[in-house]
Amino acid sequence: MAKNLLPNAKVDIYESMPVPFGLVRFGVAPDHPEVKNVVNTFTKTARNPNVRFIGNVSIGRDVSLDELRHAYHAVLLTYGADQDRALDIPGENLGNVISARRFVGWYNGLPWDRDLVVNLDVEVAAILGQGNVALDIARILLTPIDKLRCTDITEHALVALSKSRVKRVLMIGRRGPLQVAFTIKELREMVNLPECVTVMNPQEFVGVPEVIPSLARPRRRLTELLCKTALEPKVVGGIELIVNRLEGPDLVHQRAMPTDEVDTIECGLALRSIGYRSVKADPKIPFDDTRGRVRNSNGVIEPGLYSAGWLATGPMGVILSTMNNAFTVAQTIAKDFKDGVVDPITEKSGFQHVCSLLKDKGVQWVSFSDWERIDQVEKERGARLGKPREKIVDIKEMLSIAGSKR
Repeated sequence: MAKNLLPNAKVDIYESMPVPFGLVRFGVAPDHPEVKNVVNTFTKTARNPNVRFIGNVSIGRDVSLDELRHAYHAVLLTYGADQDRALDIPGENLGNVISARRFVGWYNGLPWDRDLVVNLDVEVAAILGQGNVALDIARILLTPIDKLRCTDITEHALVALSKSRVKRVLMIGRRGPLQVAFTIKELREMVNLPECVTVMNPQEFVGVPEVIPSLARPRRRLTELLCKTALEPKVVGGIELIVNRLEGPDLVHQRAMPTDEVDTIECGLALRSIGYRSVKADPKIPFDDTRGRVRNSNGVIEPGLYSAGWLATGPMGVILSTMNNAFTVAQTIAKDFKDGVVDPITEKSGFQHVCSLLKDKGVQWVSFSDWERIDQVEKERGARLGKPREKIVDIKEMLSIAGSKR
């Protein structure tokens, strides 16, 4: 936005963590380094002289929405969806029933998930969900440990996974193969995983091959691989499940309706992966509690206040689709400036005002150059272990490194 749409704009990026890159650092699977290359683009943006990164500052905790709106002509909220949807069923709080969000945070180095108690001394794990996160978790649980050693997976997770007895992972979804939420890339990786066989119930694919020609290309390619995997011949405590019946006008557009039939699957680890939801970080943010996202119209909350990403759209799509959403909202912001919807003339103090507030509250903020010191330490520690980096999972240590040369 600063470079292409509003060349003279000053853009300050606030981040609640002392480190940047959000989902790319804490959400992308460690065996997907090619996806993490997007940090190169983000780094180039952060080094733009018109851009300032301000880490370890959280809206609602360190600075309020009103204070930000007082300091800036426009405020864009993009703090994502960091809560998970609950099943709200008996037994959900039993030991070794874990949210997928926290499990991902555990192996990806999210500080508040580093002490998550995960018992991998079991042979069967069940994942409730059919999205990319569910497939990521299944793959991480079943990937040969030597393959994970050369990734940036956290050392504490690597040690635990090296002792894992998990041999079988079950993915459980409400609907059928035509409604799965994962993408073909993740499915292909699962199907081709070394020393692993992917098995599906052929009965769920009755009539599906006949529908394939009518599907849009991405869904068609995905369904072709699903059918190929399901229909090729193969050698091949618990969860009580209600068996659903699919209803709808055709095989593609169907809803899951519960029946009286119950099935029980034996497992020692259960992971809930049924989606994410955002939170109302500040009392002044208009929030839809039912949908778990900010109330907005195409990214506009009101003139001068905007939202993008999963906070605005809900948890949908992959990194590319989220970036495209951000580009669209950036165009809206630029247009509002040019059309006078947002007043760019009245002087605003920007970070000068916020910095004063943070100083009065004793909040240590982290610049991009501070982050680069953390980055260097992580890479040095990773090199000693034969990894790209060893992520620091202690915020106090991050802040100590960040402030060491100020």
